[in-house]
Amino acid sequence: MDKYDIVIIGGGTGGLIVTSVAAQLGLKVLLIERREKLGGDCLHTGCVPSKTLIHAAKVASLMRRANEFGLKSVEPEVDLGKVSEHVQSVIDQIQPHDDPERFRSYGAEVIFGHASFTDPHTVEVNGQSIQGRRFVIASGSSPFIPPVPGLDKVSFLTNESIFSLRDLPARLVVLGGGAIGVEMAQAFARLGSTVTIIERLPHLLPQEDSEISDVLAGQLKNEGLKILVSTSAEEVSKSGDKYLIRCSSKNNSNLEIEADALLVAVGRSPNVEGMGLDKAGVEYDRQGIKVDRRLRSTVKHIFVCGDVAGPYPFTHMAEYQAGIVISNAVFRFPKKTNYRVVPWVTYSDPELARVGITEKQAKEQGLDVDVLSFPFRDIDRALAEVETVGEMKLISRKGKILGATILGPHAGELIHEIVLAMQAGLKIGDISATIHAYPTLAQISRRTVNTYYGEKLFSERTRKLVGWINKLLP
Repeated sequence: MDKYDIVIIGGGTGGLIVTSVAAQLGLKVLLIERREKLGGDCLHTGCVPSKTLIHAAKVASLMRRANEFGLKSVEPEVDLGKVSEHVQSVIDQIQPHDDPERFRSYGAEVIFGHASFTDPHTVEVNGQSIQGRRFVIASGSSPFIPPVPGLDKVSFLTNESIFSLRDLPARLVVLGGGAIGVEMAQAFARLGSTVTIIERLPHLLPQEDSEISDVLAGQLKNEGLKILVSTSAEEVSKSGDKYLIRCSSKNNSNLEIEADALLVAVGRSPNVEGMGLDKAGVEYDRQGIKVDRRLRSTVKHIFVCGDVAGPYPFTHMAEYQAGIVISNAVFRFPKKTNYRVVPWVTYSDPELARVGITEKQAKEQGLDVDVLSFPFRDIDRALAEVETVGEMKLISRKGKILGATILGPHAGELIHEIVLAMQAGLKIGDISATIHAYPTLAQISRRTVNTYYGEKLFSERTRKLVGWINKLLP
């Protein structure tokens, strides 16, 4: 029976990072991936294809908006098959970074198949028993399918199938107003579909600042999307090629929506089933595998990272957690997770990015905070690019930054100035004192924090002080 220093289950971001480092440091490493290719959801059905599709849809939108820039507007001719081919071409360009031979060249063994524990130190793959001193579970997550009556009797789209569509649906219904639902809804609307979003909670992107997410919802409606919040799907049926989604809301208990395609995007489920976790003694629930701050499961030689560990289903979180696992499982140096500063982005247009707490969360914690905001319509670069929808909202307490939300052009890039400031323990005064190049979108950070000082600078007290100084001194 083969025995390894570390056995990694899952060839997504987290698993690949641990494999790469451990193998290059000379440990005997085995990587097991259930799919036929490495790269995980991020490369094949998540980050890479979605952002490629979103950008193609942005180009289509800009073609229609050309008159806003003094050019002739053009209605794009959309061939979804060609768009899907473009998406696949980008995946193909990145795939070599995740080629199994690359990791084999580092000294790791790579096999494809489904791994299942038979005891705490043994997994079975393709009928072969494999032993490991330590294990890393990085099995990822899958689309959560809600228990809507009739949904199990019809075919539907998820993020795992939508990027292979060849024909643009005339009418698309999206179940779920979270990040995936919003991103795909806007992209397909821009490509030419008539799109309806159904969200059971009162706001799109329910985890975000509701004032900000409502501004985004308004922008989506301006683009022609229909948004139904506080609305639940009660039943799904299909007749021929047409879907019928029966919904209920406070104002309408029997709302029926017809569609040519249905996208289910109501969240993610950790991949824990069929792995024999019970036989290994590893505890888990529907949120994922239970871990401590060193990312050890209830069986201390079995580590976990990525979506299956929670609490954030982001690729950059899997990358961060892989570093924690390497410290503990490879270098055997105790290191704990710290989720104080975690940014995330919804890649809508405009983008919505956040780090830290929102105004509502500050109030729920009983914190007396300053809420600073500044609109993109007063940022000169945003005016030049005709991208003025949105604002920055920053939460601070005694000058310390507790969180920020940015809705606007390239918000996902702009949020990192605040991320770094929070990580380094800088205060809003440090941002104010930092020279920002003009004209850039990045000025939004400085202009936002300067609203705090502007009120004090032009107060009656300051005016009197300046008057007294100028009378006293020649």
